[in-house]
Amino acid sequence: MAIYDTEEEQVEALKRWWKENGVSTIVGIVVGIALILGWNYWRSYKKEQTAQASALYDQLLSAADTGKKESAEKLAERAQEEFAKTEYASYSGLMEAKLKVQQGDLAAARQILEKLAAKSDDELSHIARIRLVRLMLATGEYEQGLQVINKVDPASSSGFSANYDELLGDLYVALDRRDEARTSYQNALRNGSQSPLLQFKIDDLTAPEIIQNQK
Repeated sequence: MAIYDTEEEQVEALKRWWKENGVSTIVGIVVGIALILGWNYWRSYKKEQTAQASALYDQLLSAADTGKKESAEKLAERAQEEFAKTEYASYSGLMEAKLKVQQGDLAAARQILEKLAAKSDDELSHIARIRLVRLMLATGEYEQGLQVINKVDPASSSGFSANYDELLGDLYVALDRRDEARTSYQNALRNGSQSPLLQFKIDDLTAPEIIQNQK
């Protein structure tokens, strides 16, 4: 650190430093303040958006519970349009798809679920994908359902492995591929499936073979 003999030298050194660094120092301070204010505004904005989306979703649930399906659909569409970057948009999409199924509009439900499933590999996208495959199973699109599950990244779906395995089993049963169905059901069991029907499905596949072997 430089040591100056007189006060005049100190003042001159300070002037030189300010001339060389003053503007950049001010800019740095201004930028720092702007970043802090911007971050605080963004956090406040996100919090407000989430609160509004949550309130709208509560209205949607209330409308659905009281049988006001048309109102519920409009609220679901509004939530997805106005709060697309919040998780409530996906929640609302799932509810809208459910309402479409109840009305028998399976094509519309499928479009909604496909859109939600394609967003990312987060929890809600897996829920949408599982419901999509169940819809395909109900409409006889067995091969298409297999294709959807086979495209799932195992690394991102560990929490849903049992669900996917059981669905695979259901699809294989529908395709009369019994050995593959049994393997899938057993995988679901090993992966911790909580389905109360899973063991019955396994037993149903095994029983005919036992009877056949006893003949």
